[in-house]
Amino acid sequence: MMKTFPMITVLAVSLSLTACGQSKTQKTEKTTIKKIQKMDTNKLTNKTVKAAFDAWQNGDSKTFLSNFTADAKLYDDGSPRNFQNFIKEACGHERFTSIEKVENEGKDITGNFHTESWGDFKTYFKFSINGDGKFDRLDIGQAE
Repeated sequence: MMKTFPMITVLAVSLSLTACGQSKTQKTEKTTIKKIQKMDTNKLTNKTVKAAFDAWQNGDSKTFLSNFTADAKLYDDGSPRNFQNFIKEACGHERFTSIEKVENEGKDITGNFHTESWGDFKTYFKFSINGDGKFDRLDIGQAE
């Protein structure tokens, strides 16, 4: 019995130390993953688009909506959609994972996109700005 007890103690301490090491590794991996997922938004040259885009990426629907007129329109692959409902359902659950191109004076963004329900695909967001500098229309859809 005396020989068994120290071995169990050594085994328990070893497992405990291994678990601690794994925990630190997991934290390091998560930190690394977050750094990799942080995307370069320097391609976004339009200040208003960048502000809205950053809010979208951060799941901040209030800030995202502050860039739009109260009666902003949404078109999803050309079909009208309820703008407010879309923001409530999608903001914080859907995001760009990369930006491939920015066109139309910085108002059109195309890139890879992730949704919890549909997975990953290439999409576009096209922002239309009114005379007051607010967005009055957002066109979204699957890009080719």
